[in-house]
Amino acid sequence: MLKSISLYQKLLSPFLGRNCRFYPTCSAYAKEAIVKKGIFKGVILSLWRILRCHPYSKGGFDPVK
Repeated sequence: MLKSISLYQKLLSPFLGRNCRFYPTCSAYAKEAIVKKGIFKGVILSLWRILRCHPYSKGGFDPVK
């Protein structure tokens, strides 16, 4: 899973531009969540974060808790 996220960060993300409204970015958040919370909870937290990352979101600093 972490390798997939790293691949996304290196190969796709540069072409998509900086669209994430949060810091750290959603992909960095996903990697950190998986490392800190384990695969199951990390993926759930990451999906919830991605759902909140949209044009109407305030965004801002949102660390893995």
